[in-house]
Amino acid sequence: MEPKEKKTVFAVSAHPDDIEFTMAGTMLLLKDRGWDLHYMTVSNGSWGTATMTREQIIRARRAESIAAAEYLGATYHESLVDDLEIFYDRRTLLQLIATMREVKPDVVLCQSPSDYMEDHQNAVRLAVTAAFCRGMTNAPTEPPMPATFQDVAVYHAAPHGNRDAMRKLVRSERYVDVSSVIPRKRAALACHKSQKEWLDVSQGYDSYLDSMQEAAALTGKLSGKYEYAEGWRRHNSLGFSSEDYDPLGEALADVSWLDPEYQKWLDS
Repeated sequence: MEPKEKKTVFAVSAHPDDIEFTMAGTMLLLKDRGWDLHYMTVSNGSWGTATMTREQIIRARRAESIAAAEYLGATYHESLVDDLEIFYDRRTLLQLIATMREVKPDVVLCQSPSDYMEDHQNAVRLAVTAAFCRGMTNAPTEPPMPATFQDVAVYHAAPHGNRDAMRKLVRSERYVDVSSVIPRKRAALACHKSQKEWLDVSQGYDSYLDSMQEAAALTGKLSGKYEYAEGWRRHNSLGFSSEDYDPLGEALADVSWLDPEYQKWLDS
């Protein structure tokens, strides 16, 4: 098989706007380096409103996600289920495996395996398993899609507030400097216009754009090096690639930092 001309990154998150909050800076940097970007939220945002009907908010959030993907320069992939219905079930998994095989990513970006809500954690389980099953020829995907056998590296974003579900601080393995793309990260998030009102009502956010930037500043502070950062932890390579396969680190070596304290913790 001939090597692909471009590397491919597939961002998989739970809800519309999750990608923009935690991953879009890294994606923009990869895009600037010639990577192909792919974008998917497992759920359609159906509960994310205090004013619209289910049908209205699904249409609105789909249009907003498509706009955000277009702004990032990413290929948009359709959502699979309603909000709070992201379950680790057969049908959702087989659908996501099919998309994973269609995309053939070199890198999968997903959320933290421990975060503040179940949708995030279940979306992670689905994304990791879908990547793992890319080459399992007997997997009856929906729709049918032939197996692929490329190496893939899975990376987990920092959890919301850099804390796990039990409020424990989570340090990242690699910090990516997104200071240069913060205005573009804000612009991508601003595509999700319906969420300004919803987050004000449901979570007391004064401004969802400022909240995103404050989160990036907190991660930057944890890095000890950057004003704004996104944090990443690399998944176990077994079943995915060789142990030393780290395409994200190689692509962003000039704008990222591998925390030596994290490596000591891994080796302890």
